[in-house]
Amino acid sequence: MTQTRPTAAMLVIGDEILSGRTRDSNMNHLAKALTEHGLQLAEARVVADDRDAIITAVRHLSGAWDYLFTSGGIGPTHDDITAEAVAAAFDLPFGVREDARALLQAHYDRQGMELNEARLRMARIPEGACLIDNPISAAPGFSVCNVHVMAGVPAIFEAMVASVLPTITGGAPMLSQSLRVDKGEGDIADTLGRLAAAHPQVSIGSYPFYRNGAHGVNVVVRSQDAAAIDAVMAELHRHFAQGA
Repeated sequence: MTQTRPTAAMLVIGDEILSGRTRDSNMNHLAKALTEHGLQLAEARVVADDRDAIITAVRHLSGAWDYLFTSGGIGPTHDDITAEAVAAAFDLPFGVREDARALLQAHYDRQGMELNEARLRMARIPEGACLIDNPISAAPGFSVCNVHVMAGVPAIFEAMVASVLPTITGGAPMLSQSLRVDKGEGDIADTLGRLAAAHPQVSIGSYPFYRNGAHGVNVVVRSQDAAAIDAVMAELHRHFAQGA
């Protein structure tokens, strides 16, 4: 029987994403990591470096889903306002925290660099939050309520996701199998619709392609129930082997 999976949303923050200057890869990484951990990424949103927009999005997404993951906007520059906006979203006090300061001080001492006022901005954390380890550049992310606030740099984001996920209880992982069908999507739509109606515990997706002058479809069957996937795949093989 398919189990209910915890749900999650992602909020990508940054003018550079919306302008096209930077290509986001964090959403794809998070979606895969959550799927493997038994969580469903149910919604994703991109907002600018705008305090009110971040506050509004955090309040909505954290209220709508079990978990919210954010990326971007926790660096040392004036437009890195995510931490402040998340604190405001939950009406929490916000300022430099000594444990975060100590992490940064040790990191910059090792680098022979000054922990100046700009860099100290990265030690500002909402009251009551738990720090998320950053093994690459030391500046921590943090978790508060059901929100996990992480860096936008992909390598750091991925490291933070790896740190956070073991602390979250997921459901059974989503399993999948696929079948290549050398027909157009319109030719198989009715069949897939009937199979989907007959097997509500599975998700059946169709992904068309055009290759070597011919149309085809990759049919992907997903469920937490391996037996249910096997049953649908057997029907797909039988049906299309008959040329229907």
